[in-house]
Amino acid sequence: MTAIHTQPLEQRERRRVRGGPVRDVVALVLLPLPLVAALVPMSFAGGGTRRWFGRGESQRADAQAAKDAAAAAFYELDTAHRDLRISIETITAVDSSPQAQRAAAEYEGFGRRIDEVSQGYITAVDSHDLDRDDLDGAAVARARADLTRARDELNRVKGELDRFAQGLGPLLQSAETQLARLAPAVERARQTLLGASNALDAVRAKGLRADELAARLAALGPELTKLNQGAGQHGVPETIRRADDVVRAAESIRTEAERLPVRAAEIDKRLVSLRTRAQAITTRAGKVDPILSELRRRYSAACWQDLQHVPEQAAQSVQQAEAKLREAQQARDEQQWADATSRLATVRALLDSTDEAVSAAGDRLQRLDAVSFDRQKEVERTRFAIRDAQRLAMAGRSTPDPRHAGPLDDAVARLDRAVAGLEGRHPDWWHFLTETEAVRQTAARVVQEIRDARGSGSAAG
Repeated sequence: MTAIHTQPLEQRERRRVRGGPVRDVVALVLLPLPLVAALVPMSFAGGGTRRWFGRGESQRADAQAAKDAAAAAFYELDTAHRDLRISIETITAVDSSPQAQRAAAEYEGFGRRIDEVSQGYITAVDSHDLDRDDLDGAAVARARADLTRARDELNRVKGELDRFAQGLGPLLQSAETQLARLAPAVERARQTLLGASNALDAVRAKGLRADELAARLAALGPELTKLNQGAGQHGVPETIRRADDVVRAAESIRTEAERLPVRAAEIDKRLVSLRTRAQAITTRAGKVDPILSELRRRYSAACWQDLQHVPEQAAQSVQQAEAKLREAQQARDEQQWADATSRLATVRALLDSTDEAVSAAGDRLQRLDAVSFDRQKEVERTRFAIRDAQRLAMAGRSTPDPRHAGPLDDAVARLDRAVAGLEGRHPDWWHFLTETEAVRQTAARVVQEIRDARGSGSAAG
């Protein structure tokens, strides 16, 4: 850089002034008269030497201003470069997309151009010592030109750098958004894990082991280790994703742990309820044999033969249900909650099917008694369903749609055959009831098809 002159301009100026007017008068007296006469007018007029010194100082000041402007440009470029480096590091820490990689590569290119223009500025400064006393006008002019050129180069690269930085806006905003999520996401994961651990401790304090939940919580240990290692090792997106996964898993564990006492109480309640129901079905199944005897006595075999194995099947189903109840109780005692719940579901399905079979015998006798006493009520009920479907099929039409008319005509014929089948000494009343039920289902299906078709037509319109 510029060397410090041993005699600054101020010192030189003070030394000149210390001679004073007395010293000037003595010098004039010692000079020959013609020379004195020649110098006196020049001293009052300012003299050529003083005019030259003023121009030199002005040129030196312009060169110094150029040097100061170049220094300011150098500082601004350096500051912009450091700010851009922070932006690029932020982007590359988060984003590995091709766009981010191109931005990083272009930034490296800027680094090389900045080094070139910075070296040019340093060379210009080191090449010109504006504090030298013997600096002539040509040297000052060269210094000013070199420093101005260095400043212009610095400003040019600074402008390119600013435009590049502006183009990074979307990438930088996305990266900053993810970075802003990073610390809260990791902290939320830690706190959720702590909450799950505390919930398990509370459950254990109530005598519930929660072994399965404890195993799931232990499995999250390696994930917590990776979170603690930080985004520098695993990357910001991956760390945020891992933190979110840990939150979901730990929150599930905490919720299940907090609900575990309630779940245990529900299982206990279901055990009692299903035992009571099994006993009730056993009692009701004992009444099926008398019902079957009544059906055999009063109706043809076709009306009851599908029910004759109900007592035996009901007894077997209840035995299976009771065995599953014992398994469920054992699973509950061992706090195998999922197994207990699964076995209780099996018990419920067995009792549902048994209950339905036992109820079918009594319902069969009741329905057969009703229709044998008054068949007309069943017939009218079925004819009403057919007529209702026929009216809907003809609404707004001169002739019905064959897709609807055909099934309804078949339903009428089927009802007539069912009624005719009742002739004789031992009519098959159960066949009659199943036929009328099938006819009503046909009518209902046609009604639904008509409504669906008209509904879709209205929507299309």
